[in-house]
Amino acid sequence: MCGIIAYIGTRTVEPLLIEGLKRLEYRGYDSAGVAILEGDALLITRAVGRVAELEERLAAQGELAGTLGIAHTRWATHGSVTEPNCHPHRDDRQGIAIVHNGIIENYAALRTYLIEKGHVFTSETDTEVLAMLIGELYEGDLEKAVKAALREVTGAYAIAVICEQEPGTLVVARKGSPLMVGVGNGEYVVASDASAIIAHTTQAFPLDDYNVVRITREGFRTSTIDDAPVTPKVSQLEIDLEQIELGGFSHFMLKEIYEQPKVLRTTLRGRIDHNEGRVVLGGLTSFAKDLVKAKRFILTAQGTALHAAMIGEYLLEDLAKIPAEVEYGSEFRYRNPIIEDRTVVVGVSQSGETADTLCALIEAKDRGAMSLGVVNVVGSTMARETDAGIYLRVGPEIGVASTKAFTGQVTVLTMLALYMARRRFM
Repeated sequence: MCGIIAYIGTRTVEPLLIEGLKRLEYRGYDSAGVAILEGDALLITRAVGRVAELEERLAAQGELAGTLGIAHTRWATHGSVTEPNCHPHRDDRQGIAIVHNGIIENYAALRTYLIEKGHVFTSETDTEVLAMLIGELYEGDLEKAVKAALREVTGAYAIAVICEQEPGTLVVARKGSPLMVGVGNGEYVVASDASAIIAHTTQAFPLDDYNVVRITREGFRTSTIDDAPVTPKVSQLEIDLEQIELGGFSHFMLKEIYEQPKVLRTTLRGRIDHNEGRVVLGGLTSFAKDLVKAKRFILTAQGTALHAAMIGEYLLEDLAKIPAEVEYGSEFRYRNPIIEDRTVVVGVSQSGETADTLCALIEAKDRGAMSLGVVNVVGSTMARETDAGIYLRVGPEIGVASTKAFTGQVTVLTMLALYMARRRFM
Protein backbone atom coordinates (compact mmCIF):
# COMPACT_ATOMS: atom_id res chain seq x y z
CA MET A 1 0.00 0.00 0.00
CA CYS A 2 2.94 2.35 -0.63
CA GLY A 3 3.48 4.72 -3.54
CA ILE A 4 6.53 5.56 -5.67
CA ILE A 5 7.03 8.50 -8.03
CA ALA A 6 10.30 9.43 -9.77
CA TYR A 7 11.23 11.89 -12.50
CA ILE A 8 14.13 12.73 -14.77
CA GLY A 9 13.89 15.46 -17.39
CA THR A 10 14.16 19.21 -17.73
CA ARG A 11 11.41 20.44 -15.40
CA THR A 12 11.88 21.44 -11.79
CA VAL A 13 11.18 18.17 -10.05
CA GLU A 14 9.97 19.20 -6.58
CA PRO A 15 6.39 20.29 -7.45
CA LEU A 16 6.03 17.35 -9.85
CA LEU A 17 6.96 14.87 -7.11
CA ILE A 18 4.54 16.45 -4.63
CA GLU A 19 1.74 16.34 -7.20
CA GLY A 20 2.54 12.68 -7.84
CA LEU A 21 2.48 11.84 -4.13
CA LYS A 22 -0.94 13.48 -3.84
CA ARG A 23 -2.19 11.28 -6.69
CA LEU A 24 -0.97 8.25 -4.72
CA GLU A 25 -2.42 9.28 -1.35
CA TYR A 26 -5.45 7.03 -1.82
CA ARG A 27 -3.23 3.97 -1.39
CA GLY A 28 -2.84 4.73 2.33
CA TYR A 29 0.36 5.76 4.09
CA ASP A 30 1.82 7.04 7.36
CA SER A 31 4.77 9.14 6.12
CA ALA A 32 6.26 10.62 2.97
CA GLY A 33 9.56 11.90 1.63
CA VAL A 34 11.53 13.10 -1.39
CA ALA A 35 15.16 12.94 -2.53
CA ILE A 36 16.31 15.45 -5.15
CA LEU A 37 19.65 15.78 -6.90
CA GLU A 38 20.50 19.46 -7.22
CA GLY A 39 23.69 19.43 -9.23
CA ASP A 40 25.66 16.65 -7.57
CA ALA A 41 24.19 17.32 -4.11
CA LEU A 42 21.63 14.86 -2.75
CA LEU A 43 18.93 16.56 -0.69
CA ILE A 44 16.44 14.45 1.29
CA THR A 45 13.35 15.73 3.08
CA ARG A 46 10.97 13.46 5.01
CA ALA A 47 7.96 13.86 7.26
CA VAL A 48 5.69 11.66 9.35
CA GLY A 49 2.04 12.29 8.51
CA ARG A 50 0.36 13.70 5.44
CA VAL A 51 1.93 14.79 2.16
CA ALA A 52 0.83 18.33 3.12
CA GLU A 53 3.27 18.25 6.03
CA LEU A 54 6.10 17.25 3.71
CA GLU A 55 5.06 20.05 1.36
CA GLU A 56 5.26 22.58 4.22
CA ARG A 57 8.77 21.42 5.09
CA LEU A 58 9.90 21.78 1.50
CA ALA A 59 8.33 25.25 1.24
CA ALA A 60 10.21 26.36 4.35
CA GLN A 61 13.49 25.29 2.73
CA GLY A 62 12.83 27.14 -0.53
CA GLU A 63 12.13 25.40 -3.84
CA LEU A 64 14.94 23.20 -5.12
CA ALA A 65 16.10 23.59 -8.70
CA GLY A 66 16.88 19.91 -9.36
CA THR A 67 15.39 18.06 -12.32
CA LEU A 68 15.96 14.50 -11.06
CA GLY A 69 14.27 13.09 -7.97
CA ILE A 70 12.45 10.24 -6.27
CA ALA A 71 9.59 10.26 -3.76
CA HIS A 72 7.58 7.83 -1.68
CA THR A 73 4.59 7.39 0.58
CA ARG A 74 5.22 4.71 3.20
CA TRP A 75 2.97 2.30 5.06
CA ALA A 76 5.19 0.82 7.76
CA THR A 77 6.18 -2.85 7.51
CA HIS A 78 9.70 -2.94 8.96
CA GLY A 79 10.15 -0.45 11.78
CA SER A 80 7.82 1.95 13.53
CA VAL A 81 6.34 5.16 12.15
CA THR A 82 9.23 7.57 12.76
CA GLU A 83 11.12 10.00 10.56
CA PRO A 84 14.32 7.89 10.52
CA ASN A 85 12.25 5.03 9.07
CA CYS A 86 10.70 7.20 6.33
CA HIS A 87 11.79 6.86 2.72
CA PRO A 88 13.88 7.82 0.83
CA HIS A 89 16.80 6.06 2.50
CA ARG A 90 20.45 6.62 1.68
CA ASP A 91 23.65 4.69 2.08
CA ASP A 92 26.48 5.96 4.30
CA ARG A 93 29.29 6.19 1.74
CA GLN A 94 28.39 6.72 -1.92
CA GLY A 95 25.56 9.26 -1.86
CA ILE A 96 22.94 6.74 -3.01
CA ALA A 97 19.23 7.25 -2.28
CA ILE A 98 16.42 4.74 -2.76
CA VAL A 99 12.66 4.38 -2.45
CA HIS A 100 11.19 0.90 -2.21
CA ASN A 101 7.87 -0.93 -2.18
CA GLY A 102 7.84 -4.55 -1.06
CA ILE A 103 9.58 -6.63 1.58
CA ILE A 104 13.19 -7.83 1.60
CA GLU A 105 12.84 -11.19 3.30
CA ASN A 106 16.56 -11.79 3.97
CA TYR A 107 17.22 -8.25 5.22
CA ALA A 108 18.36 -9.44 8.68
CA ALA A 109 21.21 -11.56 7.29
CA LEU A 110 22.19 -8.79 4.87
CA ARG A 111 22.14 -6.22 7.67
CA THR A 112 24.49 -8.37 9.78
CA TYR A 113 26.85 -8.73 6.82
CA LEU A 114 26.87 -4.97 6.18
CA ILE A 115 27.46 -4.12 9.84
CA GLU A 116 30.48 -6.44 9.73
CA LYS A 117 31.64 -4.40 6.73
CA GLY A 118 31.50 -1.26 8.87
CA HIS A 119 28.23 0.28 7.68
CA VAL A 120 26.27 2.33 10.21
CA PHE A 121 22.48 2.12 10.13
CA THR A 122 20.11 4.87 11.25
CA SER A 123 16.75 3.11 10.77
CA GLU A 124 15.00 -0.22 11.41
CA THR A 125 13.97 -0.75 7.79
CA ASP A 126 14.74 -3.36 5.18
CA THR A 127 14.98 -0.56 2.61
CA GLU A 128 18.00 1.01 4.26
CA VAL A 129 19.65 -2.41 4.09
CA LEU A 130 19.14 -2.40 0.31
CA ALA A 131 20.55 1.14 0.05
CA MET A 132 23.65 0.08 2.01
CA LEU A 133 24.08 -3.06 -0.08
CA ILE A 134 23.98 -1.06 -3.33
CA GLY A 135 26.51 1.34 -1.83
CA GLU A 136 28.77 -1.52 -0.75
CA LEU A 137 28.75 -2.92 -4.30
CA TYR A 138 29.05 0.44 -6.09
CA GLU A 139 32.16 0.81 -8.25
CA GLY A 140 31.25 3.76 -10.43
CA ASP A 141 28.24 2.26 -12.25
CA LEU A 142 24.88 2.58 -10.50
CA GLU A 143 23.06 0.16 -12.80
CA LYS A 144 25.64 -2.57 -12.20
CA ALA A 145 25.54 -2.01 -8.45
CA VAL A 146 21.74 -2.24 -8.37
CA LYS A 147 21.77 -5.48 -10.38
CA ALA A 148 24.47 -6.98 -8.17
CA ALA A 149 22.52 -6.07 -5.04
CA LEU A 150 19.24 -7.47 -6.37
CA ARG A 151 20.92 -10.77 -7.13
CA GLU A 152 21.58 -11.06 -3.38
CA VAL A 153 18.02 -10.19 -2.35
CA THR A 154 15.15 -12.51 -1.50
CA GLY A 155 11.68 -10.97 -1.52
CA ALA A 156 9.62 -8.43 -3.43
CA TYR A 157 10.62 -4.98 -4.58
CA ALA A 158 9.85 -2.01 -6.76
CA ILE A 159 12.68 0.49 -6.43
CA ALA A 160 13.93 3.78 -7.79
CA VAL A 161 17.57 4.70 -7.12
CA ILE A 162 19.68 7.82 -7.68
CA CYS A 163 23.31 8.64 -6.84
CA GLU A 164 25.32 11.83 -6.26
CA GLN A 165 28.13 10.46 -8.40
CA GLU A 166 25.81 9.97 -11.40
CA PRO A 167 23.56 13.06 -11.36
CA GLY A 168 22.04 12.29 -14.77
CA THR A 169 20.94 8.70 -14.09
CA LEU A 170 17.85 7.09 -12.60
CA VAL A 171 17.74 3.31 -12.13
CA VAL A 172 14.48 1.48 -11.45
CA ALA A 173 13.69 -2.21 -11.00
CA ARG A 174 10.85 -4.51 -10.11
CA LYS A 175 10.02 -7.96 -8.79
CA GLY A 176 6.60 -8.75 -7.39
CA SER A 177 5.53 -5.13 -6.87
CA PRO A 178 4.15 -2.94 -9.68
CA LEU A 179 6.18 -0.22 -11.40
CA MET A 180 5.83 1.50 -14.76
CA VAL A 181 7.81 4.01 -16.80
CA GLY A 182 6.04 6.91 -18.49
CA VAL A 183 7.83 8.05 -21.65
CA GLY A 184 7.58 11.76 -22.46
CA ASN A 185 9.43 14.18 -24.72
CA GLY A 186 12.91 14.23 -23.21
CA GLU A 187 11.52 13.27 -19.81
CA TYR A 188 10.49 10.15 -17.95
CA VAL A 189 8.06 9.64 -15.08
CA VAL A 190 8.25 6.41 -13.09
CA ALA A 191 5.46 5.42 -10.71
CA SER A 192 3.83 2.52 -8.95
CA ASP A 193 0.45 3.59 -10.35
CA ALA A 194 -0.58 5.08 -13.70
CA SER A 195 -2.56 7.80 -11.90
CA ALA A 196 0.73 9.55 -11.07
CA ILE A 197 1.92 9.41 -14.70
CA ILE A 198 -1.11 10.37 -16.78
CA ALA A 199 -0.81 14.14 -16.12
CA HIS A 200 2.60 14.11 -17.83
CA THR A 201 2.41 11.53 -20.61
CA THR A 202 0.02 8.97 -22.05
CA GLN A 203 2.80 6.63 -23.23
CA ALA A 204 4.17 4.09 -20.76
CA PHE A 205 5.38 0.55 -20.25
CA PRO A 206 5.23 -1.75 -17.21
CA LEU A 207 8.28 -3.48 -15.83
CA ASP A 208 8.21 -7.26 -15.67
CA ASP A 209 9.74 -9.18 -12.79
CA TYR A 210 13.54 -8.95 -12.65
CA ASN A 211 13.60 -6.03 -15.10
CA VAL A 212 16.01 -3.13 -14.50
CA VAL A 213 15.75 0.14 -16.42
CA ARG A 214 18.57 2.68 -16.63
CA ILE A 215 17.12 6.08 -17.56
CA THR A 216 18.90 9.26 -18.61
CA ARG A 217 17.51 12.38 -20.26
CA GLU A 218 18.68 10.97 -23.60
CA GLY A 219 16.83 7.65 -23.33
CA PHE A 220 16.48 4.37 -21.47
CA ARG A 221 17.84 0.83 -21.55
CA THR A 222 15.99 -2.19 -20.16
CA SER A 223 17.55 -5.50 -19.16
CA THR A 224 17.23 -8.22 -16.54
CA ILE A 225 19.26 -8.38 -13.34
CA ASP A 226 21.43 -10.91 -15.19
CA ASP A 227 22.08 -8.45 -18.07
CA ALA A 228 19.83 -10.07 -20.67
CA PRO A 229 18.45 -7.31 -22.95
CA VAL A 230 14.71 -6.60 -22.83
CA THR A 231 12.61 -4.68 -25.36
CA PRO A 232 9.59 -3.25 -23.53
CA LYS A 233 6.37 -2.42 -25.34
CA VAL A 234 5.45 1.26 -24.93
CA SER A 235 1.69 1.66 -25.19
CA GLN A 236 -1.15 4.10 -24.54
CA LEU A 237 -2.37 4.37 -20.96
CA GLU A 238 -5.99 3.31 -20.59
CA ILE A 239 -7.00 6.12 -18.21
CA ASP A 240 -7.42 9.86 -18.51
CA LEU A 241 -7.26 12.75 -16.07
CA GLU A 242 -11.03 13.14 -15.82
CA GLN A 243 -11.32 9.62 -14.40
CA ILE A 244 -9.01 10.39 -11.48
CA GLU A 245 -10.49 13.80 -10.56
CA LEU A 246 -13.29 14.27 -8.02
CA GLY A 247 -15.57 15.94 -10.54
CA GLY A 248 -17.62 17.80 -7.94
CA PHE A 249 -18.01 14.91 -5.49
CA SER A 250 -16.82 15.25 -1.91
CA HIS A 251 -14.73 12.08 -2.06
CA PHE A 252 -13.87 9.28 -4.49
CA MET A 253 -15.96 6.60 -2.83
CA LEU A 254 -19.12 8.64 -3.37
CA LYS A 255 -18.12 9.36 -6.96
CA GLU A 256 -17.51 5.70 -7.66
CA ILE A 257 -20.82 4.63 -6.14
CA TYR A 258 -22.62 6.94 -8.55
CA GLU A 259 -20.47 5.80 -11.48
CA GLN A 260 -21.67 2.21 -11.21
CA PRO A 261 -24.62 2.32 -13.66
CA LYS A 262 -22.42 3.95 -16.31
CA VAL A 263 -19.38 1.72 -15.91
CA LEU A 264 -21.41 -1.49 -15.71
CA ARG A 265 -22.96 -0.61 -19.05
CA THR A 266 -19.39 -0.38 -20.32
CA THR A 267 -18.61 -3.76 -18.75
CA LEU A 268 -21.52 -5.33 -20.62
CA ARG A 269 -21.18 -3.42 -23.89
CA GLY A 270 -20.49 -5.70 -26.85
CA ARG A 271 -20.55 -8.80 -24.67
CA ILE A 272 -24.22 -9.74 -24.97
CA ASP A 273 -25.55 -11.11 -28.26
CA HIS A 274 -29.26 -10.39 -27.93
CA ASN A 275 -30.18 -12.16 -31.19
CA GLU A 276 -28.68 -15.49 -30.15
CA GLY A 277 -29.06 -15.04 -26.40
CA ARG A 278 -25.44 -15.68 -25.57
CA VAL A 279 -22.47 -14.05 -23.86
CA VAL A 280 -19.51 -13.04 -26.04
CA LEU A 281 -16.16 -12.88 -24.26
CA GLY A 282 -13.41 -12.14 -26.76
CA GLY A 283 -10.65 -12.69 -24.22
CA LEU A 284 -11.64 -16.37 -23.95
CA THR A 285 -12.01 -17.14 -27.67
CA SER A 286 -8.68 -18.94 -28.08
CA PHE A 287 -9.40 -21.19 -25.09
CA ALA A 288 -13.12 -21.81 -25.55
CA LYS A 289 -12.71 -25.52 -26.36
CA ASP A 290 -10.47 -26.11 -23.35
CA LEU A 291 -12.87 -24.27 -21.06
CA VAL A 292 -15.83 -26.38 -22.12
CA LYS A 293 -13.86 -29.49 -21.12
CA ALA A 294 -13.08 -28.10 -17.65
CA LYS A 295 -13.93 -30.41 -14.75
CA ARG A 296 -13.38 -27.93 -11.93
CA PHE A 297 -12.97 -24.21 -11.28
CA ILE A 298 -10.92 -22.70 -8.46
CA LEU A 299 -11.40 -18.97 -7.86
CA THR A 300 -8.65 -17.27 -5.89
CA ALA A 301 -8.53 -13.73 -4.55
CA GLN A 302 -7.99 -11.51 -1.52
CA GLY A 303 -10.07 -8.86 0.23
CA THR A 304 -13.17 -7.58 -1.53
CA ALA A 305 -12.39 -9.62 -4.64
CA LEU A 306 -12.66 -12.77 -2.52
CA HIS A 307 -16.31 -11.94 -1.79
CA ALA A 308 -16.98 -11.46 -5.50
CA ALA A 309 -15.30 -14.84 -6.10
CA MET A 310 -17.67 -16.47 -3.57
CA ILE A 311 -20.61 -15.25 -5.64
CA GLY A 312 -18.87 -16.55 -8.76
CA GLU A 313 -18.54 -19.96 -7.12
CA TYR A 314 -22.30 -20.21 -6.61
CA LEU A 315 -23.03 -19.00 -10.15
CA LEU A 316 -20.67 -21.46 -11.82
CA GLU A 317 -22.17 -24.39 -9.92
CA ASP A 318 -25.78 -23.23 -10.29
CA LEU A 319 -25.74 -22.19 -13.95
CA ALA A 320 -22.88 -24.12 -15.55
CA LYS A 321 -23.07 -27.18 -13.24
CA ILE A 322 -19.27 -27.17 -12.79
CA PRO A 323 -17.73 -27.91 -9.38
CA ALA A 324 -16.24 -24.69 -8.09
CA GLU A 325 -14.49 -23.53 -4.94
CA VAL A 326 -12.91 -20.36 -3.58
CA GLU A 327 -9.40 -20.15 -2.12
CA TYR A 328 -7.59 -17.39 -0.25
CA GLY A 329 -4.67 -16.46 -2.47
CA SER A 330 -2.49 -16.08 0.62
CA GLU A 331 -3.08 -19.70 1.67
CA PHE A 332 -3.33 -21.52 -1.65
CA ARG A 333 0.36 -22.04 -2.40
CA TYR A 334 1.25 -23.07 1.15
CA ARG A 335 -1.23 -25.91 1.61
CA ASN A 336 -0.08 -28.20 -1.22
CA PRO A 337 -3.40 -27.99 -3.15
CA ILE A 338 -4.62 -30.81 -5.38
CA ILE A 339 -4.79 -29.64 -8.99
CA GLU A 340 -6.49 -32.27 -11.13
CA ASP A 341 -6.48 -32.56 -14.90
CA ARG A 342 -8.69 -29.96 -16.61
CA THR A 343 -8.75 -27.60 -13.63
CA VAL A 344 -9.20 -23.90 -14.36
CA VAL A 345 -7.92 -21.39 -11.80
CA VAL A 346 -9.46 -17.89 -11.94
CA GLY A 347 -7.64 -14.99 -10.31
CA VAL A 348 -9.88 -12.07 -9.35
CA SER A 349 -8.18 -8.72 -8.72
CA GLN A 350 -9.00 -5.07 -9.38
CA SER A 351 -5.38 -4.03 -9.80
CA GLY A 352 -4.05 -7.22 -11.31
CA GLU A 353 -1.10 -6.81 -8.95
CA THR A 354 -2.40 -8.49 -5.76
CA ALA A 355 0.74 -10.35 -4.69
CA ASP A 356 -0.93 -13.33 -2.98
CA THR A 357 -3.34 -13.89 -5.86
CA LEU A 358 -0.51 -13.72 -8.38
CA CYS A 359 1.47 -16.29 -6.38
CA ALA A 360 -1.57 -18.58 -6.27
CA LEU A 361 -1.92 -18.36 -10.06
CA ILE A 362 1.78 -19.13 -10.56
CA GLU A 363 1.47 -22.16 -8.26
CA ALA A 364 -1.57 -23.37 -10.16
CA LYS A 365 0.10 -22.93 -13.57
CA ASP A 366 3.18 -24.78 -12.34
CA ARG A 367 0.88 -27.67 -11.45
CA GLY A 368 -0.68 -27.73 -14.92
CA ALA A 369 -3.86 -25.70 -14.46
CA MET A 370 -5.24 -23.29 -17.02
CA SER A 371 -5.34 -19.75 -15.64
CA LEU A 372 -7.85 -16.96 -16.20
CA GLY A 373 -7.70 -13.38 -14.96
CA VAL A 374 -10.70 -11.25 -14.01
CA VAL A 375 -8.88 -7.93 -13.86
CA ASN A 376 -9.57 -4.22 -14.15
CA VAL A 377 -6.17 -2.71 -14.94
CA VAL A 378 -5.18 -3.24 -18.56
CA GLY A 379 -1.64 -4.52 -18.99
CA SER A 380 -1.25 -5.45 -15.31
CA THR A 381 0.89 -8.40 -14.25
CA MET A 382 -2.13 -10.70 -13.92
CA ALA A 383 -3.41 -9.67 -17.34
CA ARG A 384 -0.01 -10.48 -18.87
CA GLU A 385 0.69 -13.72 -17.01
CA THR A 386 -2.63 -15.58 -17.27
CA ASP A 387 -3.59 -17.76 -20.24
CA ALA A 388 -6.73 -15.76 -20.92
CA GLY A 389 -8.99 -13.30 -19.17
CA ILE A 390 -11.81 -10.79 -18.96
CA TYR A 391 -11.35 -7.08 -18.23
CA LEU A 392 -13.81 -5.35 -15.90
CA ARG A 393 -13.74 -2.03 -17.83
CA VAL A 394 -14.86 0.00 -14.79
CA GLY A 395 -12.09 2.60 -14.91
CA PRO A 396 -9.63 3.41 -12.12
CA GLU A 397 -10.90 2.86 -8.59
CA ILE A 398 -9.39 5.46 -6.26
CA GLY A 399 -11.55 4.93 -3.17
CA VAL A 400 -10.04 2.48 -0.68
CA ALA A 401 -13.38 0.76 -0.08
CA SER A 402 -14.24 -1.09 -3.28
CA THR A 403 -17.51 -0.18 -4.98
CA LYS A 404 -17.63 -0.30 -8.77
CA ALA A 405 -14.79 -2.85 -8.97
CA PHE A 406 -16.77 -5.25 -6.78
CA THR A 407 -19.96 -4.91 -8.82
CA GLY A 408 -17.86 -5.17 -11.98
CA GLN A 409 -16.31 -8.42 -10.73
CA VAL A 410 -19.72 -9.87 -9.91
CA THR A 411 -21.00 -8.85 -13.35
CA VAL A 412 -18.05 -10.42 -15.16
CA LEU A 413 -18.25 -13.64 -13.12
CA THR A 414 -21.98 -13.82 -13.91
CA MET A 415 -21.14 -13.51 -17.61
CA LEU A 416 -18.48 -16.21 -17.23
CA ALA A 417 -21.00 -18.59 -15.64
CA LEU A 418 -23.56 -17.89 -18.39
CA TYR A 419 -20.86 -18.29 -21.05
CA MET A 420 -19.92 -21.70 -19.65
CA ALA A 421 -23.53 -22.81 -19.23
CA ARG A 422 -24.45 -21.90 -22.80
CA ARG A 423 -21.45 -23.70 -24.28
CA ARG A 424 -21.94 -26.81 -22.17
CA PHE A 425 -25.68 -27.31 -22.60
CA MET A 426 -26.86 -25.53 -25.74
